Amino acid sequence: MPRRRPPRPGAAVTELDPVIHAPARLRIVVALAELDRGDVLAFPRLREVLAMTAGNLSTHLRKLEDAGYVVVTKTHERRTPVTYLALSDTGRTALDGYRHALSAILGGSR
Repeated sequence: MPRRRPPRPGAAVTELDPVIHAPARLRIVVALAELDRGDVLAFPRLREVLAMTAGNLSTHLRKLEDAGYVVVTKTHERRTPVTYLALSDTGRTALDGYRHALSAILGGSR
């Protein structure tokens, strides 16, 4: 039986989704994943929960929205603009894949 070489260090890390892997984006995705499907969270509440600046949160949300992971809905309530956020099904699938990849990496490091 041929001997298999151990994987090179860091090889499994390439399986981690780079969109989610950024710490701020990971925090956003995990926070939104706590919502039930169909529920939304207002931008100011997410900013408060994550203790992020509006600019930083907006930048990371744009990248997540571009990847199809977050649904951003802009509307008005009593003439005031309001932004609601939700994790898309694609985002939930990506987070599940990220969790599995991370578990595989951590499981292999023992």
